[in-house]
Amino acid sequence: MSDYNKGMDRTAFIVHRRGLPHVKAKLAGEEKVTVAFLGGSITEGAGASAADKTSWRALTAHYLRERFGNSRIRSINAGVGGTDSSLGAHRLREHVLSVGNIDLLFVEFSVNDGSDREESIRGMEGIVRQCRRLSPGTDLCFIYTGSERNLTRIRPYPIAVHEEVAEHYGIPSVDFAAGIYGMLHNGEVAWSLLAADGYHPNDEGHEIYAGFLQGYLKELLSTKAESLMLDHCGHLPAEPLLAGNYEYAEMLPYELADYTGDFHIRELPLGSKLMNWRYATDHRYSDHPNTSFTFTVEGQSGGLLLLCGPDTGIFEYSMNGGSIVRVNPFDEWCLNAYRPVSVHFPRLQVRGPISIMVRNSGLKDKRSQGTGMRVLKLLAN
Repeated sequence: MSDYNKGMDRTAFIVHRRGLPHVKAKLAGEEKVTVAFLGGSITEGAGASAADKTSWRALTAHYLRERFGNSRIRSINAGVGGTDSSLGAHRLREHVLSVGNIDLLFVEFSVNDGSDREESIRGMEGIVRQCRRLSPGTDLCFIYTGSERNLTRIRPYPIAVHEEVAEHYGIPSVDFAAGIYGMLHNGEVAWSLLAADGYHPNDEGHEIYAGFLQGYLKELLSTKAESLMLDHCGHLPAEPLLAGNYEYAEMLPYELADYTGDFHIRELPLGSKLMNWRYATDHRYSDHPNTSFTFTVEGQSGGLLLLCGPDTGIFEYSMNGGSIVRVNPFDEWCLNAYRPVSVHFPRLQVRGPISIMVRNSGLKDKRSQGTGMRVLKLLAN
C-alpha cells in the first residue's frame, strides 16, 4: 500500500508542491493562455445542467476569463466519460497537445481509475512524462473528485496512488473529494443532494468543486514569483516510478492497419445511441467470421480502441506470431448504446516492433445481437 494512504487525515485538500510557475508567469504579463481539462465524465460536465456553462471545468475557465480577460483564455475540453488514465495517456496527443501550446493541464481520473496500482501509475505517470517531454512549458495539476468510495477520512487508495505520481514529479493537487468530506463531516451538505447517483455532481456540486479550485488559483496567482526557477519546474526525473508507463502512448488512425476485403469504412447505424464520445465515429467494420487485419507498432505495447455496442462480437488476436488470444469486449453497457472501449494487449519487456494480427471470431456474447467489430483507433506505446 502507498505511503500516502497510511493514516493520512484529509484536513488539507490542497498540496502546492512546485505550483504552476509557467502559467503564472504568462498571466502576470499580457500573453494568451490555453487551459486544457483531461479527464472523465465529471470533467466533461456530466451532472451539470449545461456542461459548457455550469460544470466545474466551465466555471474554472469563466473565472480565469473574468480575472484576466476573455480574449486571453482559451479552454480545451478533453473530458470523455467512462475513460481512465490509461486511455487518457493514449488520448493526450490527439485530444490535447495537437491543438497547440498548452499552458495549464488539469488531469482528473481518480474516480475512473480502479484498484490496480500499477495500471493507474502507468496512466498518470505516462500523462506527466509525455506532457513534459513533448510540451515542457505546460504546468500540470491533478484533480480528485468525489464518489462514495472517495468520501472518507483516510485518503482512498486511487487518490493515494495518484499522489505518488504527483509527489514524484512535484505536481500540485486539489482534492475536491477531501473538501466535500470536510463539509459532510461538518454537516454543511449531504452528498445525496449534490450527486444523486453518487458520482456526478449537479450544478451545486460543480459550483462547490469550482470554488475549491478557484480558492487555490486565487492564492497561487496572488503571491509573488515562485521561488523555484522555471527551468527546473519542467524537470523530468530520469527514473520513472514504473518502467513501461504510458509515456509514449498514442492513438493511431485505423487506416494504418492492413485489412481483408470484408472490413469496410462505416459510420454508426442511423439512429444508434452513442455515449462517452464527442469525436469522429468513422471506423472499420466487419461482422464476417475470420475477417482480419494486421498492424505493426514500435514500442512495448499495442491495443485497440473499439466502438462497442449492441451488436459487438468476440475477436481474437496474436502478437509477433504468438498464440491466439480470445477477447469478449461485450459488457452490460453495450446493451443500450455504443461507446469507445480500449483493449490493451500485453506489454513486452523491451521496446521494439510488435506485429499484431486481429481476427473476427464469428462468435458472440449471449447478450449480443451480432458479431460486429468496429475499429475506431489503433493504440501504441
